[in-house]
Amino acid sequence: VQLQASGGGLVQAGGSLRLSCAASGLTFGVSPMAWFRQTPGKEREFVAAGGIGRSPRYADAVKGRFIVSRDSDKNTAFLQMNSLKPEDTAIYYCASRRWWITTYHEPQSYGYWGQGTLVTVSS
Repeated sequence: VQLQASGGGLVQAGGSLRLSCAASGLTFGVSPMAWFRQTPGKEREFVAAGGIGRSPRYADAVKGRFIVSRDSDKNTAFLQMNSLKPEDTAIYYCASRRWWITTYHEPQSYGYWGQGTLVTVSS
C-alpha cells in the first residue's frame, strides 16, 4: 500500500489550498481516508476523516473550513482547506486502513500513511 500526499505550500491567511492523497495497493472504494497534521514538538492531531457511506468527521478546529472528498476513479482523496489561519501551519499527512473504525481520530488506528506535505499559512 502506498499513499502519496501532495498540494502543500505557502498561502496567506484567509486563502485556500487543496491537498491530494493518491492511493495504491488498497481497495480504495471501501477504505476510509483520514488527514492528520503535526507541528514540531507536538503530537500528530486529527484533522478529518471520510468513509464510504459515512458522514465525514472533522476536528473542531477545522469544522466549517475544511472539506474531505474522494475521487474513486482516480484512487485519490482530497482535503479542501478554506479560510486558512496561521495556526493551520503544519505538516499534513493522509492515512488509511482497510475498514472504518470508531477510533478514526486516533493516529494509531491507521496502518498506512503518506509522507506528509507542508502547509504554511502566513499572517
